[in-house]
Amino acid sequence: MNKLQGKKYLWQLPATSNTAVLEIASKYNLSFPVAQTLVSRGFTTSAEIDEFLFSSFERDVAHPSLMKDAQKAIDRILLAMENDEKILVAGDYDVDGITSSSIMLSCLLPLKAKINFFLPNRVRDGYGLSTKIIERAAQNGYTVVITVDNGITAFEPAKKAKELGIDLIITDHHRPHEEVPDAFAIVNPAQVDCNYPFKVLAGVGVAFKLMSFLYEKLKLKLPDKVYELLMLGTIADVVPLRGENRFWVRHGLHYVNKVESYAFKVLKQNGKVKKDKISSTDVGFSIAPQINALGRLEDARDGVKFLIGSNVADVDAVGAVLLELNEARKGIERSIFAQIQQQIEQKKIDLEHENVIIAASDSWPPGVIGLVASRLVSTYGRPTLLFHLTKSGLAKGSCRSIPAFNMFDALYAHKGMLKSFGGHSMAAGLSLPIEKMSELKEKLEALVAEQCSPEDLQLKLTLDAQAKLSDLTKKFMNDMQNLEPFGNENRQPYFYFEDVVLVQKPQLLKDLHVKCTMFADGVIKPVIFFNRPELFDLFMQQGEEPFCLAAQVMENHWNGRVSIELSGVDVSL
Repeated sequence: MNKLQGKKYLWQLPATSNTAVLEIASKYNLSFPVAQTLVSRGFTTSAEIDEFLFSSFERDVAHPSLMKDAQKAIDRILLAMENDEKILVAGDYDVDGITSSSIMLSCLLPLKAKINFFLPNRVRDGYGLSTKIIERAAQNGYTVVITVDNGITAFEPAKKAKELGIDLIITDHHRPHEEVPDAFAIVNPAQVDCNYPFKVLAGVGVAFKLMSFLYEKLKLKLPDKVYELLMLGTIADVVPLRGENRFWVRHGLHYVNKVESYAFKVLKQNGKVKKDKISSTDVGFSIAPQINALGRLEDARDGVKFLIGSNVADVDAVGAVLLELNEARKGIERSIFAQIQQQIEQKKIDLEHENVIIAASDSWPPGVIGLVASRLVSTYGRPTLLFHLTKSGLAKGSCRSIPAFNMFDALYAHKGMLKSFGGHSMAAGLSLPIEKMSELKEKLEALVAEQCSPEDLQLKLTLDAQAKLSDLTKKFMNDMQNLEPFGNENRQPYFYFEDVVLVQKPQLLKDLHVKCTMFADGVIKPVIFFNRPELFDLFMQQGEEPFCLAAQVMENHWNGRVSIELSGVDVSL
């Protein structure tokens, strides 16, 4: 693959056979850059392309009975309903946990199950199931507890449930440790001994599979609402949008674009999404963060009431709170990011000699640091761990990583110094004594030095296809829709444009974003670079000299009109 150095990223240019691209463009009636994107991403045979472009229930969706303990779990739920036993759903405070809990309630309440739910407060209760929750459940007469989006590391709570005569059903998707809790049933496709073929469902996907199995047994049709909830949770949890996840997100988007719930309408209004047809990108950036804001800053239980509530006044009231909290969350996130950026500029975090970003404060809300860690990884290309320091002497952290460094394995290798940890290769949560933080930093630095090359730690941009400004037509945008939904492992394509020139002086908006107008191939297009203020002076000096542009292609919906614009990512002069 050819490489080109941009101002911020090392560009990896697409190297694909024009013959293969032309054949695919002709056979599928696709614009050349869209066909080249397919080839760049490894879809070269008709079978591979058909499987990607045309989702199929029969091919993409496996039967829930293949999940280990699924049969055992639904038999116990049916028995509980038959005997009028009390069931408690124990969720999590993020969008995945909130939508998972909502699916359980949406499915079990119509069946007249005696069901209630609990979502922990991030600061007061911490993550996941605790022995305290189990004890409280027992005191209140619950005989079945079902976890959603958590529980695979709940060893002590499982032991306590057994002692107190509670049957614990764990539904989760996080990677298990060497052993699993001693629970009544564990439904988690990530287990090595689970035969379910698709291993990367979100927590909401596992809850959905269990409820679809239950409804199939009862010969009933699932409530339509579950497809909206499944789509929301799957996109928000950033699981790979391939295979079964891709099928259900497509299905859910198709559903909400036809019949949106009142709650979804409120989320769209809050997020200023004015398009008739919303995409996974709209959900990921404008809609899901609002629900996340509840779990991050207030009582996540309101998120469930909001999503499945039928009272318009109640939904409006929570919607107004969501809008306010999400704006507050953005402000806190910007402040934390600026503080860490200052530490980097002052060399307190020295990225010339350090490969891991670690920072901590007792004033950073634990609910926001994961988002800031993600932003730092995309800005600096280094594994990042941010911690909230508690009064009890614990550092509670969120970490995000780069593809070349498996964060879960790294934490597992040093689990002796950790109080708790869990997650995936690219994102994890952990807690440890504050005095152990510098030792953990040393261990992680050593692992990164051993496992990663200097290029692994360089910010890279993989370009999917070369395009001309004249390619950007209505047909091109229609063809792009075949590649959706965009998300993890199916990101929105980056295109490479050669020999573009500026036709007007650039504008600096809010001291942050650079807006300019570019010309090539007889076509003029507006381009905006978000959060790249350093490019303003560069463009002022560039004059009419041609350069290369890396950008994503967007539709701008404004005053009932739709125009095609470019979201600039980088330039190479």
